Amino acid sequence: MSKHSTLWKKLHNNNTALFSTANNNNHSYQTATFGQPVHHTHPHLINPGEVLKGIQLQEVQNRRINLLHSLKEYSASFTDKNSNHIVIVPSANKKYMSSKIPYVFRQNTDFLYLSGCQEPESVLVLEIDSSHNTKTTLFVRPKDKNAELWDGPRTGVQFARDIYGVDEALDVNSLKEYLTKYSFAQPNAVIWYDEHLSDLRNVSKIVQDVSHHTKSPLELIHALRVIKSDTESALMRKTCEIASHAINKTIEESHSGISEHQVFATVDYYARVHGANFLAYPPVVAGGSNATIIHYVNNNQIVNDGEMILLDAGCEYHGYTSDITRTWPVDGKFREPQLVLYEIIHQVQRELLDCLLFAGGETLDQLFDTMCSKLGKYLQEIKLIPPSLSGNDLSRAAYKFCPHHVSHYLGMDVHDTPLIARNVKLQSGMVCTVEPGIYIAKDKLDVPAEFRGLGIRIEDDVLIKPGKEIEILSKNCIKDPFVFAQTIGNKSKG
Repeated sequence: MSKHSTLWKKLHNNNTALFSTANNNNHSYQTATFGQPVHHTHPHLINPGEVLKGIQLQEVQNRRINLLHSLKEYSASFTDKNSNHIVIVPSANKKYMSSKIPYVFRQNTDFLYLSGCQEPESVLVLEIDSSHNTKTTLFVRPKDKNAELWDGPRTGVQFARDIYGVDEALDVNSLKEYLTKYSFAQPNAVIWYDEHLSDLRNVSKIVQDVSHHTKSPLELIHALRVIKSDTESALMRKTCEIASHAINKTIEESHSGISEHQVFATVDYYARVHGANFLAYPPVVAGGSNATIIHYVNNNQIVNDGEMILLDAGCEYHGYTSDITRTWPVDGKFREPQLVLYEIIHQVQRELLDCLLFAGGETLDQLFDTMCSKLGKYLQEIKLIPPSLSGNDLSRAAYKFCPHHVSHYLGMDVHDTPLIARNVKLQSGMVCTVEPGIYIAKDKLDVPAEFRGLGIRIEDDVLIKPGKEIEILSKNCIKDPFVFAQTIGNKSKG
């Protein structure tokens, strides 16, 4: 048994990570450190066999193999069936808000999905040959005591092979030499790399030096990512539970005169204390007429008595995101025009959830068409749209009140797998949002004055299940208008 194998056995047996370093032929043992949580250092987060929270290493290894075989099958139509293929997937890089002050690091989603590695400046290389033999190589930053003193531990080449379950782990500085040798050995190989979405310019330069002809693997990766495994579905369920609870608490603690900034801080606080890593995106906290600005993120106004708050917020839980919107009166009491519009959106959303996977809801684009038609009819009933309109004209008129799509895929990213078209038939394992809304600007003079300046959206996250069933992952987030009144009223009484 090799020296490293012996040490690795000690690591498992003693639940203490040790590594050996040679210095002037003297071997000293130190407590091992890793660039991300592992079971031995974070048993409260990572279970045995997992590479990420809730995700077994075997699942990540299967993703890599599935990608290579799907890529081989896909490419058979435009390349020689005996061609070799190499896929190069870079990590994200650290980004800085100012000199030496980094933003919180977030890994490139496709890289994380295929590698399980949360470290920057890393590259995953996948290979498959004409006989369907595969190889996976992970290039990582080497151990560096000085760099780790400032920026935290690195896994290093020593342990990357075992932690991430790859065939080989190498110093990222050897990537150019590796790819150059591969290109000489396999001059006709198909190289898969997406330069446009790469954070690592040095990797793009290396790939360009090796080959001027590359194909993007992202659509094939997204085709895998859009279907969630059972373990991914469990993580999606958890992130939605956390966000739902955080929004409920935020609703409970709202009151006249609260600032949008305080609402932001409240939902952020309750998401984090219940396990979220951070919010999934800058939330929309829009009081009063600010809710008519769909992507309002200034969050710096006071919400006055009689106004509503539109809160669009979600959290990230170990790589998986939620995306929920609720709109409620800051004092718990809907004024009549507010309630009229709220009940329309509430009813439209109920009907959209009922038709999901059925006629009018078999794809996200069908669901959007259905929303426009239903919203138009309800707005005709309250005379916001002329009664003479029908068909496409009615839908176009409704779209002016809700100028965004009613749904998008959800997963590791908020707007997940964007290369998967919204006209694809929904399948078991997909997660999507259902988010009808209505936005009436203050200066929209062709509607009655009492409706001007009102913006309402209700958004839930839905898991598609076998047998044309759905699971509303955000079902615990309150949206009944009467529950709003009870929740905020009970808080004020207390």
